[in-house]
Amino acid sequence: MQPKTKAITAAVTGSALGVAGLAWLAMPATAGEAPQLPPVSAEELVQSVLTTKTPALNGTVDVENNLGLPVSSLPDGTSLDIDGARVLGDGAGNSKLSVEQGANERTVVRNGNTVWSYDSSDNTATKLTVPAEALQQQSGEFEVSDPATAATQLLAKVRESSTVTVEGTARVAGRAAYEMVLTPKPTERTLLREVRVAVDAEQRVPLRLAVMTYGTADPAFQVAFSDIAFAPQPASEFQFTPPQGAKVTEEQAPAQTPDREAAKDALTTTGDGWDTVVTGTFPAESLQPQQDGRGESVDPQALLAQFGKPVSGAFGTGYVITTKVVTALVTDDGRFAAGAVPEQVLIDALGAK
Repeated sequence: MQPKTKAITAAVTGSALGVAGLAWLAMPATAGEAPQLPPVSAEELVQSVLTTKTPALNGTVDVENNLGLPVSSLPDGTSLDIDGARVLGDGAGNSKLSVEQGANERTVVRNGNTVWSYDSSDNTATKLTVPAEALQQQSGEFEVSDPATAATQLLAKVRESSTVTVEGTARVAGRAAYEMVLTPKPTERTLLREVRVAVDAEQRVPLRLAVMTYGTADPAFQVAFSDIAFAPQPASEFQFTPPQGAKVTEEQAPAQTPDREAAKDALTTTGDGWDTVVTGTFPAESLQPQQDGRGESVDPQALLAQFGKPVSGAFGTGYVITTKVVTALVTDDGRFAAGAVPEQVLIDALGAK
């Protein structure tokens, strides 16, 4: 069965300030003869990616999602069935993301210290104003991600626990690129075999991110620009005016984020690099029957039983949900652990009840 190919973009992140995001998922490389490029060492390529600032750009992204996630049944009504996307940036922090889902469109625009998000499905818009101090402290939380940002952040996180090589060249979105491969070191306990990053030979910006697992030559997921232009973008692209009749909500982000420490306490990471595991606790009400965004009744416990495998151990009882790249364990008392790791790593991370 061929995996469904869709287009998707990424996200304004920033959970501490309540800015929702989408995650980049992927596409196959653009076909074409491999270009002839000057040799480059792995370390030189890594350093150039980590130190290069993404320039102004305008691009689209196509998605090949082969994760096997039950996206049609997410409890909050969210769907990853995305039909088209466009991302723009001015190279100075302003950005725009437009995502099509059927007849609906979601748009996120950042202009200076203002972030607009709009959903055409219910004609609602949110204007978030972020004080300058918060932008200086947490600038990354207000960026719109793209394949370049996603790959750079991943590279920074796993490079120390990886063997990095350069394996030939490729063409992605019509541009010449180096193929960089990150392989987990033998000490890493992970489901992933390798991550491949296609780096633009001229701009040194990642154009494609592909995640590979064991037992198959096909990526579990990839993310790439299907077309891209590195060029100045009109300032008008980063201006947003809510459509006629839209319900507008205005929010002010705090200059300081006092709940950041609380968030750190609520979410804990164990391990580093490839075998990082995130653990935490769901609010008690989140596991109770509720209505989703479409007004339909959803029972999270029933969904866990449907898609998960019952497990028990020192941590208590619960369910494990496994995809090609991620394993998640949710206990009956509301604790959870998740990572790109085998089930036993999650059990070890949860410890005793």
